[in-house]
Amino acid sequence: MEVLNTFYHLVPITAVQGLLYAFVAMGVMIPFRLLNVPDLTAEGAFPLGGCLVAALIAAGLHPFLGTLAAAGAGFLAGAVTALIHLKFRVHSLLAGILTITMLWSVDLRVMGKPNTPLFGLPNLYDWISPAIMQSLALQGVLLLAALVVLVLLLWWGLHTDVGLALRGVGANNQLAPALAVNSTRYIVVGLGLANAITAAAGALLAQSQGYGDVNMGFGMLINGLAALIIGEALIGRRTLLRQLCAPVVGSLLYYQLSSLVLSFGLMPSDLKLVTGLFVLATIGWPILRGRARAGSIAG
Repeated sequence: MEVLNTFYHLVPITAVQGLLYAFVAMGVMIPFRLLNVPDLTAEGAFPLGGCLVAALIAAGLHPFLGTLAAAGAGFLAGAVTALIHLKFRVHSLLAGILTITMLWSVDLRVMGKPNTPLFGLPNLYDWISPAIMQSLALQGVLLLAALVVLVLLLWWGLHTDVGLALRGVGANNQLAPALAVNSTRYIVVGLGLANAITAAAGALLAQSQGYGDVNMGFGMLINGLAALIIGEALIGRRTLLRQLCAPVVGSLLYYQLSSLVLSFGLMPSDLKLVTGLFVLATIGWPILRGRARAGSIAG
């Protein structure tokens, strides 16, 4: 009974967390699914957005402009990863690691210190309505509305000629040049867009929690990947709309599962281990099942 009571009180908090981190899951989905270019830059783009918006707001810039600047910085981070991957023929995962490593120094340079407090300073939520920061329900409504707009914009954009070309590059990068599609341009734009979304999420988190920190992105990639896998398992990805909705649905459920795990007495530090084991099991289960089936047939 105590477990259920604890879980019940955690639900509103983790629901808002799930909506916020759904942006990260969306940023993970774009390179992994639409572009077929595995990318780790989200781990660095998330704190970049939070650190940059914290530094800009502390310097007196309007929070809306600071959030836009954070998204723009995330786009540049994704573009850098793409160019390292394409121009220097470095594997996309290694290119992402290089970018993350460099961004850590950039974050420290931007803030001048490991973290920047924002308590008492204006933020995007207060600019929209001062009541938002006082209500988890209003925060959830705002984030849900932003996610709906994002999904609709992506759904529309991916049906345009540019979007179809980007999806074509992800489906068959070797065929793209034969169709007069500049795959380099679309990979740069795709990774840039994905990390712009992730950096914007970092900016939103920094403003909601009241500080930006260089270590705030630790584990974001694996959380986003876990949310994506859960969402795809629930609603599938046979259509574009389902693929775009999967990160949102998965993120909401993933953070509710996290709160349930905490309700049973596990420490928050245990969640990284649980998440890693979950992703590993999800990836490995189909392989093991296929081997077992092949073995039974051979026998």
